[in-house]
Order: sequence, then structure tokens, then C-alpha cells
Amino acid sequence: MKTPFNKYLYLGFLLLGIYQAAANKNYMEAASQMGIALAFDPFDTDQPWPNRPTWQKATLIVHLALVAALFGLSLGLNDK
Repeated sequence: MKTPFNKYLYLGFLLLGIYQAAANKNYMEAASQMGIALAFDPFDTDQPWPNRPTWQKATLIVHLALVAALFGLSLGLNDK
């Protein structure tokens, strides 16, 4: 899919995840929404991973780390 529509879906799911975490304090829902956002790569999807610029790789890796942190936070807060 080589359309800018990926960028809109990525941004939409990212903002929805931020809203879920900040306003609703629902960290599991935030992790799932932000994880879905990763499926819609906002960068050039025809470019292979080794050929991507470092800043694009760093952005996606930090995003993935944030999803993992939200997932861990959700599990930790719900542990009884």
C-alpha cells in the first residue's frame, strides 16, 4: 500500500492510544491501539529495513518499546 493513507491510520491509532493512556488510564487498551499503529508503517514501505535511515529505525523501535512498556504497566497495575 503506497499511499499516504498509512500515515493517517498510523497517526490516528497513535493518538487514540495516547488518549487511552492519558485520559482513561486504560493502559492495556492504549498498548493495543499503539501496537495496531505499528502495522501501518508511516514511512516508505517499499524500502527494506536495512536501507532505511537510522532515525526511521529508531522511531519504530522506540514506538515498539513504548508499546511493551504500556503492556508491562498494565499487567503490573492489574496484578493482585
